[in-house]
Amino acid sequence: MSTPKPKAKYINKLKDKYRLSIYNDQTYEEVLVLRLSRLNVITVVGSLAVLLIAIVTILIAFTPIREFIPGYPDGNTRRNIVHNALKVDSMEREIQQWRNYLGNLHAILRGENPNNFESLPDTSIRYKDINFTRSLEDSLLRLQIEEEELYNLSVFDHKKAGANFSSIHFFPPVKGVITNSFNILESHFGIDIVASPNEVVVAIADGTVIFANWTLETGYVIQVQHENNLLSVYRHNSKLLKRAGSKVKAGEAIAIIGNSGELTTGPHLHFELWHNGNPINPEKYIVF
Repeated sequence: MSTPKPKAKYINKLKDKYRLSIYNDQTYEEVLVLRLSRLNVITVVGSLAVLLIAIVTILIAFTPIREFIPGYPDGNTRRNIVHNALKVDSMEREIQQWRNYLGNLHAILRGENPNNFESLPDTSIRYKDINFTRSLEDSLLRLQIEEEELYNLSVFDHKKAGANFSSIHFFPPVKGVITNSFNILESHFGIDIVASPNEVVVAIADGTVIFANWTLETGYVIQVQHENNLLSVYRHNSKLLKRAGSKVKAGEAIAIIGNSGELTTGPHLHFELWHNGNPINPEKYIVF
């Protein structure tokens, strides 16, 4: 007769059933009976162990319980680590600056030319490769709007634009010299005023700031809405002193004259005045 293989014999032993009986010590009454095998015990114990490990891992990873583990840093410790790392980085920069400074002093004392540590432009960005040409969608939209407004004679209604503001006293936005006047035919809807550097730009009348932000073509721009549907626009500023939603009084400082934006040739203020959506010549109503 052929003898069973050791491996098959071992598997059979794992499948052998065992009876576990629990009796009452006083009445000898059978309370609980369990029929188990070694394979069942190994499976149940292994599953419970895996489940317990998964629960503990989740609790440690996603709950503050991990801070109670000995040796694990708490929230304050981690914040201090980050704060100290930033301090060390700042100290390294300061030490490097002092080294550069002392090196230049030694070079000057030896009669040599000191090193130039000026910030060089970022060569990773190629501004010449940036193309601001109109996209196909933008061209189609412009063509549609132009066709709609082709025979619309109310775009620049000079009768509406020439409203009577003689009863309103306007403050000049800045004291300077007008270098470029208002010209609708050349799409120049305002005037250019050259003034002293860092000259303060003021509001021409009481109103509310409805726009104060940076634009690519005209730099820092601020717009003020006044009564009688009048809008004043101030472009090419170096700094804005008011935010959108701010209430301003006539003559109150709202910006600093500058040279920001692409469509500028020097420090000046480009000032526009609009009424009912139409540009009007500021020189007719404001003494500059």
